[in-house]
Amino acid sequence: MNLMSEAGGKVTVLIVDDDESIRRQLFWTLNDAYHVLQAASRDEAIEQLQHGKIDVVLSDLHLPPHVDEISEGLAIVEAARAEHPPVPVIVITGSASRRAALEAVNRGAYGFFEKPFDADEVSHIVNQAARVRRLEQENLRLRTELSSHKGFAHLVGASRALERTLKQARAVATTNATVLLTGENGTGKEMLALAIHEESPRASGPFIAVSCAALPETLVESELFGYEKGAFTGALTSKKGRFELADSGTLFLDEIGELSPAVQVKLLRVLQQPSFIRLGGTKSLTVDIRLIAATNKDLEEEVKANRFREDLFYRLNVVPLCLPPLRERREDIPVLAAHFAAKAAEKHGRKAPTLEPALIEALQEYEWPGNVRELENLMERLVVLTMGTQLGVEFLPEKMLHTLPELACADETTLEGAIAALKRRMIANALQLEDNKAAAARRLGISRSYLHRLISEFEMNETDLPVPPK
Repeated sequence: MNLMSEAGGKVTVLIVDDDESIRRQLFWTLNDAYHVLQAASRDEAIEQLQHGKIDVVLSDLHLPPHVDEISEGLAIVEAARAEHPPVPVIVITGSASRRAALEAVNRGAYGFFEKPFDADEVSHIVNQAARVRRLEQENLRLRTELSSHKGFAHLVGASRALERTLKQARAVATTNATVLLTGENGTGKEMLALAIHEESPRASGPFIAVSCAALPETLVESELFGYEKGAFTGALTSKKGRFELADSGTLFLDEIGELSPAVQVKLLRVLQQPSFIRLGGTKSLTVDIRLIAATNKDLEEEVKANRFREDLFYRLNVVPLCLPPLRERREDIPVLAAHFAAKAAEKHGRKAPTLEPALIEALQEYEWPGNVRELENLMERLVVLTMGTQLGVEFLPEKMLHTLPELACADETTLEGAIAALKRRMIANALQLEDNKAAAARRLGISRSYLHRLISEFEMNETDLPVPPK
């Protein structure tokens, strides 16, 4: 089955190699599943990258004009990373150049394979890279969609724990104070940072988000502060860093606890005196930014363990805001679940669904290690799998079914026991939602006589049965 690109057509793969026989072999390996383009040199490849919609690049490292072993290939990696979102590059190398391939991966390449290559291996790695590209495009689309809903309105919930944080966030939004957001992964730190930006006097300026954990150690400095042409092998042009891109706006540094000590020192210097020098440059640049940082780590503990600079911590910790985990705001779960279900239904062209009481109960009993992000993904899954407009417990993951009282008491060590427990719960739920057993049977898609038989089989008591209308 062919992977589809963002535009709805086949994924476009660019093969870059000065050896025509290699290009031909790769073309016939990939042509059935992908739209395949070819280039024989660095310049030709970069031109296609800049003017075409390329999804994945397969590139040899050693290309004309053969300045050295890998500089031309690295130039392609750099050009692909400059795209928004970055285009994954898979390096083609000989066994003798494995070290060079590893260097390319350290500099941002997605992966590599060796010549002579195995067709199945090539297809697999291209397929994986294409999926990564598609997910990044989807994330970009969703962020664009999210940015159309300004301010705090898209932060759903009314629990006391969340409202306390939002009250503080609204107060700090109108200032230029540095903010440190803390909380577990998936609690919505970037959404809160964006809301603060959109409610601030800088709302008309850029909001630049950087995941410090996602940047390779060798690229952090150049990504944050930029670089001049010739600063390193493959730096063919000058490039602005995230600090420059955020000028007059907000810079959001996520997972800031992952920065190395060397980069922490440079970041501290910029915060003390808002100027810096690009990598390989000599000119001091000044920017006007509002900094919001976020972490899922306890930075005070990191300071005690000598993994994070104490002076940088105090620079960042001007206004600390903590986003509570979902398990500490269970009263928000029903409204969040309904919100995400409606959003998913709109995305997939479905009618907005309703949530059955049993589902809400299961959602509120679960511990949510993945927090809001996990809930959003689950609701989309339920919307996709459920054919009707009533979302129930049928397609919940097994780990969540254990939270339901009836299922928790069932013997689920066997397949039969698990199925029986699920049947009992669904019957009880249908009986509670409908005025009579005939309607409950229709909801379940079974006959009324079969429903009576199951009620007897499961020895369901009167509390499970509907109250007759007066």
